[in-house]
Amino acid sequence: MSLAVSLRRALLVLLSGAIFILTVLYWNQGATKAQAYNEALERPRSHRDANAFPIPVEKSWTYKCENERCIRLGHHGKSAKRVSFISCSMTCGDINIWPHPTHKFVLSSHTHSFSVEDVQLQVDTSHREVRKQLQLAFDWFLKDLRQIQRLIYVGSSSEPTVSESSSKAHRHADMEPAATLFGATFGVKQAGDLTSVQVKIIVHKSADLNFSLDNDETYQVTSITDGHRLQVEITANSYFGARHGLSTLQQMIWFDDEDHLLHTYANSKVRDAPKFRYRGLMLDTSRHFFSVESIKRTIVGMGLAKLNRFHWHLTDAQSFPYVSRYYPELAEHGAYSESETYTEQDVREVAEFAKIYGVQVITEIDAPAHVGNGWDWGPKRGMGELAMCINQQPWSFYCGEPPCGQLNPKNNHTYLILQRLYEELLQHTGPTDFFHLGGDEVNLDCWAQYFNDTDLRGLWCDFMLQAMARLKLANNGVPPKYVAVWSSALTNTKCLPNSQFTVQVWGGSTWQENYDLLDNGYNVIFSHVDAWYLDCGFGSWRATGDAACAPYRTWQNVYKHRPWERMRLDKKRRKQVLGGEVCMWTEQVDENQLDNRLWPRSAALAERLWTDPSDDHDMDIVPPDVFRRISLFRNRLVELGIRAEALFPKYCAQNPGECI
Repeated sequence: MSLAVSLRRALLVLLSGAIFILTVLYWNQGATKAQAYNEALERPRSHRDANAFPIPVEKSWTYKCENERCIRLGHHGKSAKRVSFISCSMTCGDINIWPHPTHKFVLSSHTHSFSVEDVQLQVDTSHREVRKQLQLAFDWFLKDLRQIQRLIYVGSSSEPTVSESSSKAHRHADMEPAATLFGATFGVKQAGDLTSVQVKIIVHKSADLNFSLDNDETYQVTSITDGHRLQVEITANSYFGARHGLSTLQQMIWFDDEDHLLHTYANSKVRDAPKFRYRGLMLDTSRHFFSVESIKRTIVGMGLAKLNRFHWHLTDAQSFPYVSRYYPELAEHGAYSESETYTEQDVREVAEFAKIYGVQVITEIDAPAHVGNGWDWGPKRGMGELAMCINQQPWSFYCGEPPCGQLNPKNNHTYLILQRLYEELLQHTGPTDFFHLGGDEVNLDCWAQYFNDTDLRGLWCDFMLQAMARLKLANNGVPPKYVAVWSSALTNTKCLPNSQFTVQVWGGSTWQENYDLLDNGYNVIFSHVDAWYLDCGFGSWRATGDAACAPYRTWQNVYKHRPWERMRLDKKRRKQVLGGEVCMWTEQVDENQLDNRLWPRSAALAERLWTDPSDDHDMDIVPPDVFRRISLFRNRLVELGIRAEALFPKYCAQNPGECI
């Protein structure tokens, strides 16, 4: 009996011990999982992880501001609070806004922390449509802040659509908490030292939402701390100025990887206005097709850099990707494939999205040259030959690149088709005072085969005037104030009235045509091949012939190009310079390279045209401070999912000024 009792006691002890051991193991397993999870949050992600944040946490270093320069110091295992590189950079030295403001600015050295969910909007305007557009722009501003704060992974689908944001803007009251716009926070909300950031946007003067070279783009941003609240005011005379104010405010906010919060200045004041009205970026979507998503990504970068004109070179000889409502045969015969086309809805969607970022979409159907197989269907429709020299060989006799093709200047159906295309595109992109007709690189030898008894230069002039007349009809009988054509030997014939035509000058910056066009009274947009052609420098894509421009145009080349100064223009001729545009021709560029071919070099143009900093020291040397600011701006682009090109080794970025 006593043996049985002893055995039972022993079994109970063993069972209790086993339960204790299992319990300990279970809780240790949970703690191990929690520790592993926390370590995973802190640990830099593998370069193979597609969802990794683009800018890694750098816990090993802290930074100290000395002589307006951030000095990197080791922080290995130290308990003192680490100062992140971005927090040091934003409070050390000159203002870190790109492009640099042209007027007065004051920033406090004291900063505050907050989360995007603390941000609220108040709109003060009597113009209903302006209110809706500002609220729509603010939705996307908040989306970008969420991505900067790493609450949205790069490439996440949690983005407000244009229609969704429009309905929200119409539905919500003046005060808009971010949580109502984007739903619940991912994870546990971090508490900053601010309980609210109230952004008030004031637009009283203009109700105009149509793009114009006369748009008032001036703005002022001020911020004042009141206890645990930050009050921000963006004051502008128009929506377009207010939108630039949002872009500046976004650059006055940064993510600190030490506390995982957004930071901004306790007090600030920035007044700003552009030097040039036209600040453009051209993308050729004919030689390679680019998705709507990649075009939108480009526009996001443009908005942040305050570039305001997206020149969409929609068609060329290589392909005709636009599906016309009236003439779908153009895409049927001219597109690379059915999936590589743009519908009317695509063009409208891009234009609406671009307006959110303060960017106008300017579409171009190049004519009369640079046309191809898309126009090779006229006889089947009883419309005669719409184009000539299509696919003619040897192609080098009749065009600059294969396939050849040039519109028939003596077929009225050609002009009717152009009129319908202009009408469609104007409907999709909205009222405008600026339109691009193309007119590039007409090959007179092509036409000479058919019209050898005709003044061929006069034939080109007649074609452009006819196209202009059709544009006027397409625009409800009103010609746009500025009608652009590409420069060529033909633009110097003076046959196009300088009161109606603007010339986009693509030739070399030292060519005589620059002076001749201004002397002949034309307004010009500079896109000089030796400075602002971003496709140059990647070698020839053909076995023979030039087929490429060289050398590579660095961001410094783009930045330092200041033709109005080098040409020593007087005040009259300087007023004829509307601005400039970088060009991305895409013989050797597709969607895989687009971001790093455009950025941050396009941003260099943005500061040249917005700020136009002087060359007080040396016309060929970029000041060290510009290196520091464009490096930070490049990081901002990367935070937004734009794969911008690296400027120099990361060591140089972490040690500003040392490598210059």
